Amino acid sequence: MCNYKLLSLILLICIFNTVNAQTKFIRECRQREFRRTVPAGNYSGIAHIVDDKYAVVSDKSPNDGFYVFTIKVDSVTGELIDVKNDGFRGDSLCCGDCEGIAYCPNTSTFFISREADASIVEYDYDGKLTGRRLNVPHIYKNGMGNYGFESLAYDVQAGLFWTISESTLSCDGEQATSLNGVSNKLRLQSFDIDLQPKAQYAYLMDSPTAHSKSSEYAMGVSEVLALGNGSLLVLEREFFVPNSKIGAFVRCNLYEVVPKDEYAITEDEALTDGTMFLPKHLICSFVTNFKLFDRSIANYEGMCLGPTLVDGSKTVILVSDSQNQYARVLKDWFKTIVIRY
Repeated sequence: MCNYKLLSLILLICIFNTVNAQTKFIRECRQREFRRTVPAGNYSGIAHIVDDKYAVVSDKSPNDGFYVFTIKVDSVTGELIDVKNDGFRGDSLCCGDCEGIAYCPNTSTFFISREADASIVEYDYDGKLTGRRLNVPHIYKNGMGNYGFESLAYDVQAGLFWTISESTLSCDGEQATSLNGVSNKLRLQSFDIDLQPKAQYAYLMDSPTAHSKSSEYAMGVSEVLALGNGSLLVLEREFFVPNSKIGAFVRCNLYEVVPKDEYAITEDEALTDGTMFLPKHLICSFVTNFKLFDRSIANYEGMCLGPTLVDGSKTVILVSDSQNQYARVLKDWFKTIVIRY
């Protein structure tokens, strides 16, 4: 009887530790713009370099490469204090539709995902091409138009790169729209330090919240972030613009997933309703709007870890794509979220 009691106690402890291993949401900080120090842009991805320096990519920069930003965060609250664009570093390659960026401290190089040709290429610290690239599985060439590689992250502890298709690949079925209620079925992919594909997983997005005709609509994963403890944060983004423009919104849902071997899939495995999708844990959800008296709308596409705060909690930095401050309505918003893990 004592053995059964001991076993039950151990089981309860294990369950308790597993539950508490999940990332916890602490608070959402206000979004801010920095017009005097951040020129209008199409900022779509961000990666931490060192201290308060970050690399940021634009999906419409004249040449492919990255900007270096200085971002200062309040060490107690996690609120943004200042953001400054310090200049561009690039090479001759152009028209890549650069969407995601990851920094590898062991080689002091940057990898940038190019949505135009579904490639992920390496740059040195000065923004020059090294000639190396990730060996992307052929199935990702089935990306539809502007729904390819939107994201990229690097897990320093595990030595793994991570990316995910923004929307459903053509081989996996129909993509979500504002009318069909379809949940996107995505493929999450890891690569090892030798730049070779390692494992692939199925990820199921939430179904759209929009249920009416739109003039513009985007539903997909805009970024992934590696926490360094085996888990990833996945940013689901729904961007709805009605014909009248008033009433447009962007809904962001931030989920945590833990890729495990039992959920791995093969490249030739079709994604269906019966597929084993990765379990996901909601961290936080927020909505920005375009209304008569609320023009906070922000299309968040970039995400990375920021500094650790004095209480040990972590900051997540988000950057939005204003499409060069489209129609003088969209702004280059930045935002932080505080978490603990």
